[in-house]
Parts: sequence; structure tokens; C-alpha cells
Amino acid sequence: MVLQICLHCDNIKSACYLEFSLSIMKIIVCVKQVLDTAAKIQIENGEVVSPGSPRIINPYDEFAVEAAVRIKEQKPDTEITLLSLGPEGFKDSIKKALAMGADKAIHLMDAKFEGLDSYSLARVLARSIEKIPYDLILCGRQAVDEDRAQTGPALATFLGIPFVTVVTGIEFSDDFKKARITRQVEGGSEIRELLLPLLLTCQKGLNQPRLPSLKGIMAAKKKEVLTFSASDLDSLDLGDNRVRQVNLCLPPERKKGIILQGTDEEICGKLVGLLREEEKII
Repeated sequence: MVLQICLHCDNIKSACYLEFSLSIMKIIVCVKQVLDTAAKIQIENGEVVSPGSPRIINPYDEFAVEAAVRIKEQKPDTEITLLSLGPEGFKDSIKKALAMGADKAIHLMDAKFEGLDSYSLARVLARSIEKIPYDLILCGRQAVDEDRAQTGPALATFLGIPFVTVVTGIEFSDDFKKARITRQVEGGSEIRELLLPLLLTCQKGLNQPRLPSLKGIMAAKKKEVLTFSASDLDSLDLGDNRVRQVNLCLPPERKKGIILQGTDEEICGKLVGLLREEEKII
């Protein structure tokens, strides 16, 4: 906050004070890269094999990036920082999010981060965010590869800030200190009003993510991307909280449809027989 004295006043005791704010709204958007859900995959030795298939920004995270960019359009003095944890290949998604309108990015990359469960992953993100000023943190509702929907709420808990999940609407007060949040609930929606800072997980319906423009793509090449390793996070002890995949397999192939013919009584008899003897339903 800066105070400016009006020099036109004759008496210094009656000086006019013009107050204006230089505050910048700081938004952190957590971004994960996932396999394109439209890609054809194979399972070999209990692992997903999809050579040549594209990796994309987690679709729910795209809603978060778009929400941040739209806030910046309303309040130009806004700074958007991307935060992503993953291997070298994640930089492709970071660059796309920068091209959408984010200002800079932090990439957490270390072999020690591989296989972390949601609890430890949130601890790593929280430790890195402690180094960054923020007013608002945006995450996707969940990652489409694991569908746990745990990291966002856990992150907010570690940071000690309120959070709202499955958000479909965001409105700010004139001073951007309070947010009116619409979230999806079963059979409808509910509205919450909270003071910043807070964390929101974004749901489909919040917005329609934009495609990066050529200008945005060119600008993204000059934007700052910092890389942090585990050693940069003040000796964070990750323990042995890892997820071990026991087995992974594709769903069974769907059987071909059966057309039953005959009279109504005959069809009913055949249907009951199939449900009882083959499908074991009755």
C-alpha cells in the first residue's frame, strides 16, 4: 500500500492523502500431464504401453488454467504461476499452459517424486508453494489417469487454507478479496462465499478452455520455467509413502449382442435362461 501526498495543500497538517494500491493478485495453477484418453493403449507386464500416443494437459486442469487467464482479463495486474510435478516430458504441457496465458512456471522434477501417493504429493506441492506468495490456488477436480481427487483438498489442508471442490462458477467482489463460488452437488448446485486466500478444484462446465494462439505460443518460449528438485525443498522427508501397482488389465471385451426370436413366451423363457445360466444374475 502506498500513500501519496497532495502537494497543492497550503498547510501540511491538512495535506490530502491519496491512497492507491499496488497489490498484484497472485494465482497458482497446479497442472498435470496425462495420456490422451482417446489414445489406444496396451497392457504389457502390468503397465500401460502406448507408443506414439499424445500426452495432454489433464482436462480438468485446463479448466483451472482457463479460469486463471479469465481472472487476469478482468484484473490485468494478476500474475499466474504454473506448478507441475513430473518427469521431463511434462514440459510439453507446461509450454501449452504458458501459451494459454500463464506468466511463468515451476517444474518439480526428481526421481524421488516418482510413485508418490496423494498425501506425499500434496506435501511436496505445499512445501514448494510455501516459497511463493499467492492469493488463489486452482487445481483440476481430479486427474483422469488415476481419478483420486485427493491432491487438491490435501494441499489446502497442508497450507491451512479453505477449499471448495467441483467448482462450476467463480465471481469476485470489486476488490477481489472475496469470492462467490458455485459448486456442483448431487441434483443441483450450492453457493459459498469465502475470503481469499483459498483453493478451488475446477469441474467441467466452469468454462471452455481456449486454444493457444500463435502469438501465445511464441510468447511462451520466452517465459520463465524454473526447475526444482527434492533437494531444493528444505530437506523434505518423503518417507516411504509410495503407491505400488499390484495388477493392471484391460476390461473384458464386450460380448456380441444376442437377438431373441419367437413368441413372447419363448423370448421370455430364453431371456430368463441367459440371465440365470450365463450371466449369473438371477
